Amino acid sequence: MENYPKEFPAKSQNRQPGIENEMNPAPVYEYKEYKGADKLKGKTALITGGDSGIGRAVAVAYAKEGANVAIVYFDENGDAEDTKKRVEEEGVKCLLISGDVGEEDFCNEAVEKTVEEFGRLDILVNNAGEQHPKESIKDITSEQLHRTFKTNFYSQFYLTKKAIDYMKPGSAIINTTSINPYTGNPQLIDYTATKGAINGFTRSMAQALVNDGIRVNAVAPGPIWTPLIPATFSEETVASFGQDTPMGRAGQPVEHVGCYVLLASDESSYMTGQTLHVNGGRFVTT
Repeated sequence: MENYPKEFPAKSQNRQPGIENEMNPAPVYEYKEYKGADKLKGKTALITGGDSGIGRAVAVAYAKEGANVAIVYFDENGDAEDTKKRVEEEGVKCLLISGDVGEEDFCNEAVEKTVEEFGRLDILVNNAGEQHPKESIKDITSEQLHRTFKTNFYSQFYLTKKAIDYMKPGSAIINTTSINPYTGNPQLIDYTATKGAINGFTRSMAQALVNDGIRVNAVAPGPIWTPLIPATFSEETVASFGQDTPMGRAGQPVEHVGCYVLLASDESSYMTGQTLHVNGGRFVTT
C-alpha cells in the first residue's frame, strides 16, 4: 500500500475551487502501475470538475481503460491542460470545456459539444462542487445558498436531463455525493444539504431510467486531499485534515478510481441506485 501523508503543511488558497498545481504535497491522482483492460474502450465520458482532484484521477483512469474524455471545468486552465495532456498520453482524445455548471444553458452546451466531438455519450460523471463553511446557519446568505445548490446539485440535474437525450442502453451516470449527508456537518450545512439532494436524485433517477438501460449510481467520498480543501479551510484545519478517520489520514483522489471505473463499466451491470463509500473506514448507514 502506498505511504500517503498523514499531515499537510499549514497552507490555504484564497479562491474556489482551488488550483491543484499550487498544492503541497500534490494530490496523488494516478497509480503508475495501473494497467487498463479496455473496460471502457470506444466509449465517451463527460466529467465535471475533471481538471483536478477526483475528477482528474477518474479522467486518467478512464483514458487507461480506452475512453475518450470531455472535461468540464470552471476556469482553472493550467490544471485542465495538464489533465488533458496526461489523458491523451494514453492514446485517446480529450476535450476541454470551460464554464459555469450552475447555468443550464452551459450544461446543455457541454453535452452537445461532447457529442459533436465524439459522436456519442456513454458515461456522465457529475463531480463538480464547492463548499463554504460557516459557524451558524445565520451566517449563510441567500446568495451562498443558491450558489452552492447551483454548482453542486442543479448542475447534476441539468446535465443528466440533457445527457439522456444521447445515452443508449448500457450507459452510466455517476454522481459524486459525500459522507456529510450520512453524518451531518454543522459547519457545512448548505453543502451537506446539496449532497443529501444528490442522494435522493440518484435513487430517483435510477428508477426513472432503469427501463432505458441507463444505470445511475453514486460515490460518497470522505475527507479527500483535493484543491477544494486548501481553498475552503484555514491553514490550521488543512494541517490536520483527515486525521480523525479510522485510517488516521485523508484519502487521495486515486483511491476512488476503482469505484468510478466499476460503476462506468459493464462489470456493474446489476447495480443501480447504489452509493459506494470511500471514507477511510467510517461506518455509515444508507
